[in-house]
Amino acid sequence: MDPQAFIRLSIGSLGLRIPGPALKSSKAGIHAFSAPCSCEIRLRGFPVQTTTIPLVSSSEVTPDVHSIASSFYLEESDLKALLTPGCFYNHHAYLEITVFMGRKGTHFGVGVKRQQIGTFKLAVGPEWGEGKPVILFNGWIGIGKNKHENGKPVAELHLRVQLDPDPRYVFQFEDVTMLSPQIVQLQGSVKQPIFSCKFSRDRASQVDLLNAYWPGSADNLDIETSRRERKGWKVKIHDLSGSAVAAAFITTPFVPSTGCDWVAKSNPGAWLILRPDVVRPESWLPWGKLEAWRERGIRDAVCCRFHLLSEAQDGAEVLMSEIRISAEKGGEFFIDTDRLMRQAPTPIPSPQSSGDFSALSPISGGFVMSCRVQGESKNSKPLVQLAMRHVTCIEDAAIFMALAAAVDLSIEACKPFRRKFRRGSQGSRHSL
Repeated sequence: MDPQAFIRLSIGSLGLRIPGPALKSSKAGIHAFSAPCSCEIRLRGFPVQTTTIPLVSSSEVTPDVHSIASSFYLEESDLKALLTPGCFYNHHAYLEITVFMGRKGTHFGVGVKRQQIGTFKLAVGPEWGEGKPVILFNGWIGIGKNKHENGKPVAELHLRVQLDPDPRYVFQFEDVTMLSPQIVQLQGSVKQPIFSCKFSRDRASQVDLLNAYWPGSADNLDIETSRRERKGWKVKIHDLSGSAVAAAFITTPFVPSTGCDWVAKSNPGAWLILRPDVVRPESWLPWGKLEAWRERGIRDAVCCRFHLLSEAQDGAEVLMSEIRISAEKGGEFFIDTDRLMRQAPTPIPSPQSSGDFSALSPISGGFVMSCRVQGESKNSKPLVQLAMRHVTCIEDAAIFMALAAAVDLSIEACKPFRRKFRRGSQGSRHSL
């Protein structure tokens, strides 16, 4: 399998230093030193990322060089767009980090506005496209218009900006997961068959699906289904020789919670993700657990929460991802240890090859996998990206294909149970 070229742009080791005398200066306009400091990180073509910045008492203190505050993942088309001047852009694209003190909102009924301290700008250059590790900036730099009497900026920002090659394998399910599609690897315009996906369900589920499509009652074209649970769904991933190399099946049925007709967070459905036992043929070992439920609102969302099951810790569960996906439009499920560590109060283990998420240094963390799926009313053919550094054999990739299939099927499993069906007008996805 040949990977596609990606690079990771990481911004970390953030710290902000504002000397004490400047805090009392009306010219500096900074009075609320206790207020939180944050920054907005912009790169053309990507969503704005926001993160907090710790305050540092001295320029002699260096923030943690391994901490990652923000990451951007760029493929070849992204780099080409950034390096090509546009009609409405300046000649250079920039990485921009704008630092603020305070937060938007109200305080005792009085409107509060953030104070902009300054901006750091770094031009996108040819070295971005060379595919080599490079530190673009590391150290302290003055920001902002306010100056000391000696002419130096009042505020100093510490950061480390680094580029690292991060090649990925890209896979595509060629049809809806329930139709047991082939899975191909994408390499430009070339599609190479890698796996096949075999979906099955128990007999009761098959009967329920037929009743949903072709109701026995002929007096109405619109009826409500009588199904009260979704269970018995199984997926096996086979390699080109036909051997099963990964699997997923529902362990906790998707059922409506008390007083409603949808799967709620209080009682989520769950999948078990399995890998073959190399010691005992025809046996399987648990690798991960995926839980899913529906959250109602102006726009409904399906929430997917994935835990890795640690063999070394007697089946302990390690949270690796919790993602909201639009029920209508679909979205992206991903595992990215950098993002998770920024959200979690305690350190999160980082993954290594062979599906092993043992507790390593956060340096080796970052993007692991992503799976893009369509909404419940659309024909979904999951697109999966997998970091090359986590794959040493075909079985490693197969585990993530099983996880991707479970994520896609969870969109179906979390549909409301009381849904009207019209004969002859099934949606693009299988209506349940």
